[in-house]
This record gives sequence, C-alpha cells and structure tokens, in this order.
Amino acid sequence: MDVHFIVIGKLTREFLLPAVGQPRLDAPGGSLLYAAGGLGVWESGVGLVGRAGDDYPRAWLNEVKKRGFDTSGIRLQPQALDVREFIAYNEAFEVSRINPVGHFARRGMTVPKSLLGYQPERKAEEALRLTVRDIPDDYLTARAAYLCPLDLVTQTQLMAGLKRGAVHTFVLDPSSDSMIPALRRELPALLNSVTAFLPSEEEIRNLFQAETHDLWEMAEAVALYGCEYVVIKRGAQGQLFYDAAAKRRWEIPAYPARAEDVTGAGDAFGGGFLAGFCNDYDPLEGVLCGNVSASLKLEGMGAFHPLDVLPGLAHARLGALRDMVRRA
Repeated sequence: MDVHFIVIGKLTREFLLPAVGQPRLDAPGGSLLYAAGGLGVWESGVGLVGRAGDDYPRAWLNEVKKRGFDTSGIRLQPQALDVREFIAYNEAFEVSRINPVGHFARRGMTVPKSLLGYQPERKAEEALRLTVRDIPDDYLTARAAYLCPLDLVTQTQLMAGLKRGAVHTFVLDPSSDSMIPALRRELPALLNSVTAFLPSEEEIRNLFQAETHDLWEMAEAVALYGCEYVVIKRGAQGQLFYDAAAKRRWEIPAYPARAEDVTGAGDAFGGGFLAGFCNDYDPLEGVLCGNVSASLKLEGMGAFHPLDVLPGLAHARLGALRDMVRRA
C-alpha cells in the first residue's frame, strides 16, 4: 500500500463504562485507532505508527489491517506491556479514569479479572515511548502526518524525524501534560512549521490560566509560536478556528449528533481535519471534515464506528455543516 497519511499515537486495551448502553471491556482503543477512524471516513492510504507489547492481541491488529490501514509501523515489543485504560462516564458525560472497583460496584457489576491491579497514574513504560526509528522508511514519502497526544519531547523528536522525508503537512494534538505554563517556553520548538495545532479548550485555558480568559487571544498567542492555524476543540460547542496569516476567526458549531459515546471524538476530529485539509489545502474544510468525523464517532462505540455508517452520510453532514459556519 502507498502511504499518503501517517497517524502516530497510542494503542490501548480499553475498559469503558459508557453513560448509556453496554460496557466495552478489554477492546481495542487508544488515540491511534480513533484518529485513524476519523481519517478513514474520507481517505485511504493511511499508515499507523504505535507500540504495544507482545501480549497485545494479534487479532485486533489483523482487524485494523482488514479495515485498510497499513500496520507496518505498529511495533510489538518483545515483552508484555500494560496498555490498559479505564474510562467511566456519568449521565452528563463527565469522565473518570480512577477507582474502577467503585464504578463497577455502583453499576452492580464485577470488576473483570483482566482489570485487577490497574493503576491509572502508573509511570509510562520506556518500552512504549515512540522514537523516530519507529517510523518505517517508506512512510517518509507520505505528504501529511497527524501526531496524537504524546509527551512534548517525543512529539518534537518525531516531527524532526518526519521532516527528513517528503511530509509537508503536520497536524498536532498536544498532550494535556504539555499544556502548562511552565512548559510554554518549550512550545516554539515544537510548533515551528506545524500546519495546524488542535488543543482542547480546557488545555489552552490551562496553558494561559489567569493571564487571559479570551480564547481568541490565546489562539493568537499560540500562533506566534510558528503554527499556521489554531483550532480550539470545545466539545458540544464545536470549534474556534484561527487563521494566523489572514488573521481570520471562524466559529463552527458541533454537528447535532446523538451522543452515545464521546470516547475518542477529539482524536477522530484530528484525523478528519487532516483529510479535509489535504483535499484542497483549505483549513476551514479541514475543520468541517473533522467536525463530521467527530459526530460520527459520538454515535457509536469503538474507534471504527465512523467507518460503518451509511454510505454518503458523512458527505451529507458536511454539506449541512457548511451552512452553519460563521465569521467571528
């Protein structure tokens, strides 16, 4: 397969207690797969870069491959690695990642044996840390890359490695741990020559704290670090999009989707943004495609739900959403 788009992120074994519906216990998850699902709505030729241990189910990777994604960049390390992730939601879709025993007990359920001993704040294992060497050489002919949330040093090093090849479009979603005032001086090195930066509202507010409460001021300040476009993801409120060169502002409402599971919606947005932007290098089109990818993800469980919807639904939503955009 010719790889035109690269997605770099994390693989997890997901233990999910949704706000409504049946639990999803020990299933494939992680930012890598959710972003790939959002991108795959619009484009093919997607190569994935990630790591897991040799205990990661091969059947899951085979399913990813059957979906049409290139998995030669997913490296299984020669040891068992803990990539479990516990996520629980209440009726307001507020998330908790701690105390699985309490959450299962409140729902009258027994904690699955495969989740025993889970520590949400465990230190990231060095064997899971991605490096430039994880990117297959033939991926370097791709034209665009999407970097899911990873630590700041890893993202900076991966960006430098990708620049050795033909990749010319870089879309980056920051890690929450990187969006703190103490690390702001490190951001110019990361964001220099980044095409689009996609923080959440919570993350960008945390970066500036009490310095300003104006999201547009925050977007303008971040753009000065070297990125062309800043998109602030606001969940059910949609997105704010700032074009640094043109100094234009746009507000895009979230497509009115029926929310069943919000897990991975931000990652799906990023994948959709990359596809939409690269179609004609129109950043607003990127935001619209990302918005639609996120809406499709919201309506079902699992990273690849957006790929299983009715044919034509994504493009129909895209057309409807174009009429809802407004200049700010």
